[in-house]
Amino acid sequence: MGPAFLLPTGSEDELTADKWGVGPTGVVLRQQGPWTYGGLFNHLVDFAGDDDRSDISTTFLQPFMSYTTPNAVSYTLNSESSIDWENHDSSVPINAIISKVLPIGGHPFSFGGGLRYWVKSADNGPEGLGLRFQVVALFPK
Repeated sequence: MGPAFLLPTGSEDELTADKWGVGPTGVVLRQQGPWTYGGLFNHLVDFAGDDDRSDISTTFLQPFMSYTTPNAVSYTLNSESSIDWENHDSSVPINAIISKVLPIGGHPFSFGGGLRYWVKSADNGPEGLGLRFQVVALFPK
């Protein structure tokens, strides 16, 4: 458990809320053999910024479940849902991802891809089926 912050860092009006925000964040995680499951959450409320912009009160929920094989292939199912309490709107994508850990230059990276389906989307948000690709640098102990 700890803090989450919203900073007005966008370079263009379309890319920023022009608000400062803060709220709690936390994760619950359990690893049991090859399975990892749990959830991440945070809630942000604005406290300063451009008064001409909409107020912010948003919740982010990310439940996840992953199975990792002995040869470092992971099969993951998760959601990255957000709820906009001010505008009474929400987005609910479901992600199915396959990833593999591979070393490049002696440093491990995770490469993955999969499908995303938007169960619910904000009025101006994406709809239907999409693709997702990711590359993550890993820093083991």
